[in-house]
Amino acid sequence: MIVYPYKDNIYLNITNKCSMSCSYCIRYKWDWQYRGHDLKLAKDPSFPEVISEFEKFISAYKPGQVINEVVFCGYGEPLMRFEVFKKTAAYLKSKNFTVRLNTNGHGNLINKKNICPELKKLVDAVCISLNGETRETYLKLNKPRYGIKSFDAVIDFAKKCKKYVKNVCLTSLAIEDIDIKACRKIAKKAGVKFAVRPYLD
Repeated sequence: MIVYPYKDNIYLNITNKCSMSCSYCIRYKWDWQYRGHDLKLAKDPSFPEVISEFEKFISAYKPGQVINEVVFCGYGEPLMRFEVFKKTAAYLKSKNFTVRLNTNGHGNLINKKNICPELKKLVDAVCISLNGETRETYLKLNKPRYGIKSFDAVIDFAKKCKKYVKNVCLTSLAIEDIDIKACRKIAKKAGVKFAVRPYLD
């Protein structure tokens, strides 16, 4: 499923590829399901396919029905499909939707350049997962493909994002292995918001 609802938001699941292999990830535990929606993709959708599914989905909405945000979030890292993400986000903004990006913060590593300036006109908010308070904890819990440098890259991504996007937030899961207080301090030092997310078991 490419497009799925949750509460008053619409979510876009544009890839199942990810730059991490997190020990706590629910996509395997939940067999690719999320709140009754099957997020396992047969293949990565093209930009026209994403828009077609989105338009089909919202056509069923009643006049005046609330859509708070359209969120790039599924069982994969959206910035691994940067070109599709950009085109889709630009389309959504042209239709006056509020757009949020949920990301693991590896965007600059994945795309081998600073992509943050390109986010300026594409998204209203960026939520970045910081699941770990030290390089070692982050590496152990998230198993990033870019190794030990990934932790610092996530924090750097947040700092760069805030130059171009008004609402930037680092988030951490409420699990035993993560020091939430330390993560909160990291976010404060980076000059961005911080939020704790409940672990879905």
